[in-house]
Amino acid sequence: MASLVFGKDDGLKRVYVSLINIILIKNFYLLTNYVSNFKLQFTLGINLSLQFTKMHGLGNDFVVIDAISQRVDLSPEQMKFIADRHIGVGCDQLLLVEQSQSDEADFRYRIFNQDGSEVEQCGNGVRCFLKFVHDKGLTNKQSIVVETQSGLVKVGLESNKRVKVDMGKPRFEPADVPFDAQQRQTSYQLDLNGHDVEIGVVSVGNPHAVMLVDDIDTALVDKVGPAVESHKRFPKRVNVGFMEIVDKQQIRLRVYERGVGETRACGTGACAATIIGQVWGLLDSKVNVSLPGGELLIEWQGQNHSVWMTGPAESVYEGQISL
Repeated sequence: MASLVFGKDDGLKRVYVSLINIILIKNFYLLTNYVSNFKLQFTLGINLSLQFTKMHGLGNDFVVIDAISQRVDLSPEQMKFIADRHIGVGCDQLLLVEQSQSDEADFRYRIFNQDGSEVEQCGNGVRCFLKFVHDKGLTNKQSIVVETQSGLVKVGLESNKRVKVDMGKPRFEPADVPFDAQQRQTSYQLDLNGHDVEIGVVSVGNPHAVMLVDDIDTALVDKVGPAVESHKRFPKRVNVGFMEIVDKQQIRLRVYERGVGETRACGTGACAATIIGQVWGLLDSKVNVSLPGGELLIEWQGQNHSVWMTGPAESVYEGQISL
């Protein structure tokens, strides 16, 4: 370290140097404290800002967070805060992009509802997921495999910027949904306060109940939806679809989502309605599903085949939120 040499008459210089040293030492102390506090906050996960992207698929909206490039450890209460449309960002669901835990997948995809509960799958969300990892430069692949709570999902970009998703093979066995029934049937009677309603039941990575209605505009979604969603025969609750048949290639659909309420679109709900419509002999193998937020194309060739969903994914804005 360099040193300063003073003569006999350099008293004033000594005073100046002493003052400079005091200032430097004080600033170094403040900087050290700042760095220490930052490390402490980072370690504890408090008072930190998270970068996010607001996205939607046909109005089904998401807050998407990159948990690869930044540390993310959110409690259910923090998730509820982010999803709150009055005091947070506002969304139907929160999507986390994580490193895959499987050698067979490119990424891990986690989905959380407004109430902080984690769910198995979200069709509109997985389309947004692919657009997000492309936009952020996390991959340059046109098709990727994504690890979800319900298994692996293949998703790819189409030439028209739409996203096509292999949603896997539907499962009908009551134990796989899960649904309380002694054996598999094409339809079931569900008791709602003394009134029976007919439903079809299927899992497309998450549980769905589908019922046929004459007109979705007058369907009692806000009353029947929550009653079916939390029915005791669905131990993990259920998403509820209200399907109106236009013709064998076109349906109209509203969905009351588990842990969220009615949304403008539900990708897995569109898949479930198309599948049940085919099982009931009402629909062809390729169906346009019209939801309040727009249209999805659903294709299913029947038993032992995957169901395919094609639709858009849009980014709305980038943001940062402090928790």
